[in-house]
Amino acid sequence: MPEERLQKILSRAGAASRRKAEQMILEGRVAVNGAVVIEMGSKADLDRDHIRVDGKLLRRPKQLAYIALHKPNNCVTTVTDPEGRPTVMDLLRGVKERVYPVGRLDYHSEGLLLLTNDGDLANAITSAATHLPKTYLVKINGTLTAEQEQAFRDGLPIEGRRTAPAGLRLAHRAANPWYEVRLFEGRKNQIRLMFKHSGRLVEKLKRVKIGPLDLGSLKPGEFRYLSLAEVEQLRKAMKHSAVKHAATVKHVSPRPRKSTKAVTAVSASRR
Repeated sequence: MPEERLQKILSRAGAASRRKAEQMILEGRVAVNGAVVIEMGSKADLDRDHIRVDGKLLRRPKQLAYIALHKPNNCVTTVTDPEGRPTVMDLLRGVKERVYPVGRLDYHSEGLLLLTNDGDLANAITSAATHLPKTYLVKINGTLTAEQEQAFRDGLPIEGRRTAPAGLRLAHRAANPWYEVRLFEGRKNQIRLMFKHSGRLVEKLKRVKIGPLDLGSLKPGEFRYLSLAEVEQLRKAMKHSAVKHAATVKHVSPRPRKSTKAVTAVSASRR
């Protein structure tokens, strides 16, 4: 095989996600043929070179694995945690394959989480270009007004950047109601920040779907392997979402430009 970027090799081999692999390289945890590599863009060949991560020889996964986990609250979505908190990896009892989380749910959130050693699939799911929808059930401390709901759907200015259009509907009416939220992007703490922008605090947050994949009857802490049919369905959904988004962007009319003649005339009148 031709040489590939080191972070891509690590991801394909199931050592880490592409982003995490980049961090590992910068931290000096990756060596190629005995030499530590810390430069981004470095290339290698897994079939020819000896690549070690934290001293362990990197090998291609013998078998690709795809796991759906119901992440519980008070659990971090990482392979290890420097603070010693429980991680999602502690829940994978009996899993022999070396898998890692795809994306993340924060410490106080629960719900559907994918883990795999298929780097290509993991990168596709987390890529902003895929636009794979993710669905959440969110309990907040008060009902939104109709105007707030529409602003939520249209996009809100969060941390200096407007969020992409989102799906929102009232799932259960109560003093502290539940809303179903559908996102097409995955910014950190996005849902909590969007509701906070509307003057509401999130009390509970649960992811119930990733594309066509449903949490189903999995209880907190339980997991199951995906079938080949489910994996293929997930791939098709990603491709469909990317094509649909591209078509939507293509048909959006550009904003009308200001007339240069008008600007010239105004400028001339001010001389």
